[in-house]
Amino acid sequence: MIEYFDPNKDYGTPARQSDKQVTLDIDGVSITVAEGTSIMRAAALADINIPRLCATDSLDAFGSCRLCAAEIAGRRGMPSSCTTPVAEGMQVITQNGKLAKLRRNLMELYISDHPLDCLTCASNGDCELQDMAGAVGLREVRYGYAGENHLQAAKDESNPYFTFDPAKCIVCSRCVRACEEVQGTFALTIQGRGFDSKVSAGSGGQDFLASDCVSCGACVQACPTATLMEKSVIEHGQPEHSIVTTCAYCGVGCSFEAQMQGDKLVRMVPYKGGQANHGHSCIKGRFAFGYATHKDRVTRPMIRNSIQEPWQVVGWDEAVQFAADKLRTIQDRHGRESIGGITSSRCTNEETYLVQKLIRAAFRNNNTDTCARVCHSPTGYGLKTTLGESAGTQTFDSVMQADTIVVIGANPTDAHPVFGSQLRRRLRQGAKLIVADPRHIDLLDTPHLGEAYHLPLRPGTNVALINAMAHVVISEGLEDPDFIGRRTEGYAQWREFILDPVNSPENLAETLGVDPETVRAAARAYATAANGAIYYGLGVTEHSQGSTMVMGIANLALATGNIGREGVGVNPLRGQNNVQGSCDMGSFPHELPGYQHVSDAAARGRFEAMWNVPIDDEPGLRIPNMFDAAIAGTFKGLYVQGEDIAQSDPNTQHVEAALTSLECLIVQDIFLNETAKFAHVFLPGSSFLEKNGTFTNAE
Repeated sequence: MIEYFDPNKDYGTPARQSDKQVTLDIDGVSITVAEGTSIMRAAALADINIPRLCATDSLDAFGSCRLCAAEIAGRRGMPSSCTTPVAEGMQVITQNGKLAKLRRNLMELYISDHPLDCLTCASNGDCELQDMAGAVGLREVRYGYAGENHLQAAKDESNPYFTFDPAKCIVCSRCVRACEEVQGTFALTIQGRGFDSKVSAGSGGQDFLASDCVSCGACVQACPTATLMEKSVIEHGQPEHSIVTTCAYCGVGCSFEAQMQGDKLVRMVPYKGGQANHGHSCIKGRFAFGYATHKDRVTRPMIRNSIQEPWQVVGWDEAVQFAADKLRTIQDRHGRESIGGITSSRCTNEETYLVQKLIRAAFRNNNTDTCARVCHSPTGYGLKTTLGESAGTQTFDSVMQADTIVVIGANPTDAHPVFGSQLRRRLRQGAKLIVADPRHIDLLDTPHLGEAYHLPLRPGTNVALINAMAHVVISEGLEDPDFIGRRTEGYAQWREFILDPVNSPENLAETLGVDPETVRAAARAYATAANGAIYYGLGVTEHSQGSTMVMGIANLALATGNIGREGVGVNPLRGQNNVQGSCDMGSFPHELPGYQHVSDAAARGRFEAMWNVPIDDEPGLRIPNMFDAAIAGTFKGLYVQGEDIAQSDPNTQHVEAALTSLECLIVQDIFLNETAKFAHVFLPGSSFLEKNGTFTNAE
């Protein structure tokens, strides 16, 4: 039986991978599943639903609520179906009078210490405790509230995004387990024993805000009651419908359900079927969506003749005509190369493609650029040169097969939190960690971390470090000669260079500021691992040596055979949500979509045929060149799509001087940002929640 995964269904316990199949009988139904599968999951796959409260398929089985008890022929007692694995020929009964009585008694005990305010509860209609009371047939509770209970426990409202109401807690531990197993923060614990057991944030007595909680929302997602509840749902009520979308923050590309009431967004819930996040999220994707409906959003076009004048609200037709007339006048006066545009790594592939097409086909030049070139063009060039493709080699899930993980110039737990959580999960399972970074990043403090090496190199010495590690690998015979012989070229020349004594860790110790023995130990750990994976970020690419370093990383991976299977590879961690896509779509001044150089006549011919216009064969201006040319008086018009260059680009005074020199600046965004202060035309943009399209994530 091949499992069909329905992202809208909870199977109770995680799937188990096994080549061996087991056939059993559950309530008279013959079921074949992978060995190691729990009885609960096997039953769910056959649409036999066993009552449960502590079990969910995003967490390991726990077996505390006892609602899922079952009878097994030939065995004594009633074991929990969530913790009991299937066996060949097993006969299971999940429904009979004895089990029904047990479940009703258990539910009575839960309800006897739970407020019965369902009609006014924010979780009404979306509460697993409520569902289970109905499922077991509980119609009345014999135990009143006369005895000791927890109904007056004080709420914790300290977190800005969700509330914690311990009066509604059933101590199922799902929130604690989610914080440990999924997020890896270990911010929650169960304090006390027996009747005094309770969920506690931090070291006991702390509120959520003062604890180590990072507001990822995993505990809220796991909670079966209204104990942990989004404040947006408490304010607006339960959503009515949802739409699956992709987060527009970082390069992980998490899938979310945008849950809505009419056209009002109530909450963002991580989509269980998301291939990049598997139902997990971070604070930004989960809770930072209020900007989409913020009162400062600009929703109507505006124009002005001078940046000293106030804005004039106009219709779309007038704004577009005003902008077109301005740009046409500039080109008539100053030439075809006097205008250009900047695309955004936060916009969709489709939008980015159209902007670069507008510049090349309508502006008739190649003056198009993007922030992605600044932050990750070394990745495109370096990987294209060494591996033949300008993107990473692995999916995020591949890290779960890695035995040694190398992180260079990146801080995944801050910049790519969902992947950072997955990486930490693998480290807790025993993978070795190598961090090359001047900073002591959070990964080095991962709970239960085993073997780890921190290489706190001096800024600017990336290439020296990767050469030193390669020197150790080659000089100690740790390379993979079979892989090198079958899958690489140019090895002999590279080997001769790397073996030069100048590249030894000892000779580079003063340059690097790293103990040579630590470099050697790290290199051995990577080269001798069954699977070694390298992940790098802006600490590699935003350097003058960025491309050289990327090629050095790729060469090290090739020399050790760590390319071409799960758990290995060279993996750039892209900063914004569509860095990869904006590059793919042709945002560079020297390359058409698909990384085809503008000097390539055949490539130009294909686009000229599609667009029915001639395409300039000379590379256009990059962003810094545009600024310089504007100040020099030869560049006079600029269209900026979803990018705040006055805020984010270096040398603010230089940027502002350039923007002030323009005769026409067109800004398209959702807010009046810093760049818009210098604009003559403002065109409202759409957030990711308001449009169709695609992003290409860092995978």
